[in-house]
Amino acid sequence: MKDIEKIANRLVALCREQKFVEAYKTLFSEDAESVDPIYRNHAPSKGLINLVEREKQFLAKSEIHSITVSDPLLSLNYFAVKLSMDFTHEERGRVSMSELCVYHVKDGRIVSQQFFID
Repeated sequence: MKDIEKIANRLVALCREQKFVEAYKTLFSEDAESVDPIYRNHAPSKGLINLVEREKQFLAKSEIHSITVSDPLLSLNYFAVKLSMDFTHEERGRVSMSELCVYHVKDGRIVSQQFFID
């Protein structure tokens, strides 16, 4: 349980500091997968390169006003956090959202993430 606790706490700390790209580069596996309902027309994103690029594109089009990330809830090879964010997106305008983020850890790296949005 120590590895997953360390990874979960590091992810939470980086997200609270808005260091999302750094979180991907340091905590995710090269073949990580992401399921995100914001991208409804797209299949799950696969591969660290694609996840980092998608995050960079989001950040380039957004101004984050505030972010809150809960402490992680751990269970064997999974952990979850609640993330709430208030941001302005150049195409969608001002958005306040809250989501449950579930992560799967294997061999010391995050191999998948899935977001559930309120």
